[in-house]
Amino acid sequence: MSDVANDLSGAKRRIIERLKRDVYPWLGTRPIAEVTAPEVLAVLHRIEERGAVETAHRALGDISAIFRYAVATGRAVSDPCRDLKRALPPTRVRHLAAVTEPKDIAALMLAIHGYQGGLVVRTALRLAPLVFVRPGELRAARWEHIDLDAAEWRFNASKTNQQHIVPLSTQAVALLREIQPLTGKREFVFPSERSSLRPMSENTINAALRSLAIDKKTMCGHGFRAMARTALDEQLKFQIHLIEAQLAHAVRDANGRAYNRTTHIEERRLMMQQWADYLDALRSPKVTPILRTA
Repeated sequence: MSDVANDLSGAKRRIIERLKRDVYPWLGTRPIAEVTAPEVLAVLHRIEERGAVETAHRALGDISAIFRYAVATGRAVSDPCRDLKRALPPTRVRHLAAVTEPKDIAALMLAIHGYQGGLVVRTALRLAPLVFVRPGELRAARWEHIDLDAAEWRFNASKTNQQHIVPLSTQAVALLREIQPLTGKREFVFPSERSSLRPMSENTINAALRSLAIDKKTMCGHGFRAMARTALDEQLKFQIHLIEAQLAHAVRDANGRAYNRTTHIEERRLMMQQWADYLDALRSPKVTPILRTA
């Protein structure tokens, strides 16, 4: 299997990895004609329970494709997946536009790095995918909460009002150091053009995306969270509790106890650096910016 997988396209390789990780351990040895819808649903719920709803939907599509082939070749009489689509909760992408495939993320990063607007908006736009905080938290970032020497940003998360720690990658620190001479003596990292006493508008990031011809059905400011959530899980293989903690979601351990906000900070620091490096690696002149609309 491994020799064959090396020759497959990236998309096919990801499907095989998803099946080997999330499906085969429970269904791989079962005769395909005997697998039932409840068995498939149990597999999907295991994925969903770790917070990977989009991955569960993709796994459902993968399993369904296998059953359709089995039906076509006489190995099964029906596809038990056909009635399971509504058994899973909708993915975030349906509500908050976001790109999640590597080729689309690469195109998005190319577009963002081609933005020609002012330094404040340009920096906020480039920082957004690196830190994937909520849009309101990004635009209201205060210098007093950022320690560039320690490479940390600490603030109270808007949803929980609990202190949240964002380890800053070298790329994020570089962006903030570049803008510091311009706004460093003010309260807000990204002040409004009209008044330095207020943060930039809540529509600024979305407006910048639209100026790049990236429509609202493709990507929005909040979508950087879904993008990171999916890619960190499916591409970089980080543990779900680390990703969820970095998203400032409520995360509990195996005994149901809430993780302390500083738990696994070093692992999260490594994750944030690898995420920034991954985004840099995707951005290549060979990638066509497919996100641009006519």
